[in-house]
Amino acid sequence: MRTSVSCIATSLLLCAPVRATDLPETAFADPHLNSLPRTADETARIATVTAPATDFSAPEPFETRQAGTATTRARHDRDAFSQPSANLTFEQELGFKLGNALFEKLWVFSPSSTLASDGLGPLYNARSCQSCHVKDGRGHVPQSADDNSISLFLRVSIPGPTPAEMAAVHDYIGTLPDPTYGGQLQDFAAPGLAPEYRLDTTYEDVNVTLNGGEIVTLRKPTYRAANLGYGPLHTDAMLSPRIAPSMIGLGLLEAIPAANILAHADPEDADRDGISGRANLVWSVEHDQIMLGRFGLKAGMPTVHEQSSGAFSGDIGISSPLFPAPWGECTEAQAACRTAPHGDDDIRETEINAPNMDLVSHYSRNLAVPARRDVDDPQVLRGKEVFYTAGCTSCHTPKFVTHRLEERPEHSFQLIWPYSDLLLHDMGDGLADHRPEHRATGHEWRTPPLWGIGLAQQVSPIASFLHDGRARTLLEAILWHGGEGETARDHVIALPPEDRADLIRFLESL
Repeated sequence: MRTSVSCIATSLLLCAPVRATDLPETAFADPHLNSLPRTADETARIATVTAPATDFSAPEPFETRQAGTATTRARHDRDAFSQPSANLTFEQELGFKLGNALFEKLWVFSPSSTLASDGLGPLYNARSCQSCHVKDGRGHVPQSADDNSISLFLRVSIPGPTPAEMAAVHDYIGTLPDPTYGGQLQDFAAPGLAPEYRLDTTYEDVNVTLNGGEIVTLRKPTYRAANLGYGPLHTDAMLSPRIAPSMIGLGLLEAIPAANILAHADPEDADRDGISGRANLVWSVEHDQIMLGRFGLKAGMPTVHEQSSGAFSGDIGISSPLFPAPWGECTEAQAACRTAPHGDDDIRETEINAPNMDLVSHYSRNLAVPARRDVDDPQVLRGKEVFYTAGCTSCHTPKFVTHRLEERPEHSFQLIWPYSDLLLHDMGDGLADHRPEHRATGHEWRTPPLWGIGLAQQVSPIASFLHDGRARTLLEAILWHGGEGETARDHVIALPPEDRADLIRFLESL
């Protein structure tokens, strides 16, 4: 842990490790939340309850309820990630169900007699949100050469200047969209238009020998943008594969005070533990200011609403009040796409209007985190101890307490267990995409939350792990850790086989 408990108990905004990062004041703000300040007593109690575990002989208090009172019971079917937060009111649950319908809606091309559903594309990666986030869980890589890459796509950018609005962030890395293909590549198109590309993925086997003699075969991917439909990419184009992540618990992650997240940052590794988590800082279109990035695989989006609106535009080609371009990602070089029929010329104004976009955001914020299983099982408890001893909690921070919120009681003042610091970490050459995003370098990724990860392949049997789905198992995901995660990885490799099995059993209980 890179910030002392006494520092947290005194004042999160005055901790030296945070101030040393020289972040703009707005990075500590939460303009998306109507929150109440914490009292000194609350701050002290929070520091106590979120302190790292030291006793592994029994579960910690409230450990089963990973999402506080929002936690839902764990199901044994594929709907484990599709339940509403357990503490929603009747009216909120009705809004959740309406948002679910929009999340599952299959959009159609314009013009269409079904005005509420037209506007797809003209270039797109999927026809619905659910198509990528399978059963609200993780996506998967193509299973064969004939399988499409619907939940895996390539982001693209070229080097560029730092935008004027981000000048206050001294280490911001400027980029621009590819002049022909925009910010991501779409592999589907409306009739009469060419798709932008086909994702071509090949794998090379890499064997890792573990203590005890077990050999694990990792698959090292190579990605190629094949069948480019609009000419070559820019000579400086940088490509990054991204797989759809799980949707659970997003509203609670959004409700963590930015100052609490920043208190874990140690960009200069002042404590010399080899871990130097950094905050990604982004320009919020929604709030017109620099904000802490929390969402996306490199923490490139600040809020659930902005992330959802951006996905409608980039993934489905659907305009919204935040991203009103009716052609989605089409660039000026794609004239036929920009002049193709769109669905924004009716009473909706944009292809998904503000009330419906709010319903989708409400749904996305309130997909429930399932309860932990078997928390008192001796093997799970031993695996938890191994998780701590290996140093995994240096990035996968177990606990936070959310803001006290006036307008979102379902997310208010909850003790949650996401097992993520939501910060950027250098994960080494093996996982590098060599494409920066805001402050994130080509070697850095946001620590993914681990809650629910043990149910990922129950929800979707072909779900896979890491940012591009290369890891077929949790053990494979661990063995890909490099950079700041290398010491923990090597610790796991050197474990006796029974301790390694206990570690995986603990992860499966999350």
